[in-house]
Amino acid sequence: MQEGTLTVNIKAKVAQLTLGHPRANALTPALIQEVITTLDRLSTSPDIAVVVLQTEGERAFCGGAALHDLATATSLEEATEFFMGFARLINSLRRFPKFVIARVQGKCVGGAVGLVAACDYAFATTQAAVKLSELSIGIGPFVISPAVQRRIGKSAFAHLSVASTQWHSAAWAAQHGLFASLEENISALDVAVNALATQLANTPLEAMATLKALHWEGTENWDNTLADNAKITAKLALQPFTQQTLKKLMDK
Repeated sequence: MQEGTLTVNIKAKVAQLTLGHPRANALTPALIQEVITTLDRLSTSPDIAVVVLQTEGERAFCGGAALHDLATATSLEEATEFFMGFARLINSLRRFPKFVIARVQGKCVGGAVGLVAACDYAFATTQAAVKLSELSIGIGPFVISPAVQRRIGKSAFAHLSVASTQWHSAAWAAQHGLFASLEENISALDVAVNALATQLANTPLEAMATLKALHWEGTENWDNTLADNAKITAKLALQPFTQQTLKKLMDK
């Protein structure tokens, strides 16, 4: 399977990170690590004031975890390491000292919802429906749960995670705080994203870093929490139901 691609474009203190994968922009372990490495590099650059996180294409923002990669895990250690990728990515976004804007042009599934929730601000189109599909394959959104609950609240998270085969509209996601603003189409989305990115690019770095630290206050224990949740998910992923479901997905 292809590992996916990450393109970085820097202009006027704005870094655009564009993720791509032929399977609905799925997040492979290699792609996740590349994003983390890039964020680490950009975190100390005085030439970068804000990051825009986006994906290729016009339909799907991100299909979540690359389940074909998970299907190759045969031990608890391997499965845990797979889910630790998401734990590290969320913590990397949390610790990143600059604001990250999510540009969500289409549907978000599973880990993609956690990715958006871990960003500081999210614009989306009205086509950006969301779904937490983990329970339907025998696991649960444990790793991303702190980020998603922080963004939309426990009640909405419970609703979304239980109805694991049901799409929830972009309007629902905006109503519950996952998206800060909805735009009618991609052209309008780009105008809105660029306007905020330009504004932030001309804002003092220290002020933004201090404000971001305030926003994320109380999440200092996430390094341990997300690691523990990765282990919980890994154990479930090795159960017969999930293994059989993953095999069916690989055969498609």
